Amino acid sequence: MIYRRYVKRAFDILISFLVIAMFFWLYLILALLVRVKLGSPVLFKQQRPGKDGVVFGMYKFRSMTDERDENGELLPDEKRLTSFGKTLRSTSLDELPEMFNILKGDMSLVGPRPLLVQYLPLYNERQARRHEVRPGLTGLAQVNGRNAITWEEKFEYDVTYVEKLSFLLDIKILLLTVVKVFKRDGISAEGQATMDYFRGSGS
Repeated sequence: MIYRRYVKRAFDILISFLVIAMFFWLYLILALLVRVKLGSPVLFKQQRPGKDGVVFGMYKFRSMTDERDENGELLPDEKRLTSFGKTLRSTSLDELPEMFNILKGDMSLVGPRPLLVQYLPLYNERQARRHEVRPGLTGLAQVNGRNAITWEEKFEYDVTYVEKLSFLLDIKILLLTVVKVFKRDGISAEGQATMDYFRGSGS
């Protein structure tokens, strides 16, 4: 309980500050590469639900173009995702700006990944428990399949994390995340740039 209430947040602040300070040069290089290869804006901002479902603006490095069809509609994600964008995603470098979300308190280093706002009314009572904690840069679902598992499996991992949250579990997830990033496992579901939309359990 002490870790959940106090230590976890202090740990988030310390690590996110150190990462931003130590790798600020990398942020600058990536920002320049995104600007040259994909244009502006360099950062992609999207509204995501956080703890207790409170919505915040989550930042990532942009990884897709703004290509549109003849009707002015954006092309599907897989057609707008360039080879450079795929590299950003497979190495998780596109998520580095989320360290600022962690420093601010919108997110945590470890927790259920923040998903789309439109999913909020689709969760059943158990799945909604994923919002009892701050969303994370990585989580139990990410080290157990990421986008290569079903939505139901992913949510079950999320709720299991909420129920078993501890310092040792967070350290284990962070270490496993490093391994997953190097292996580049579970980046996308079969036939998808990331994963198909959640339409509710049983749909």
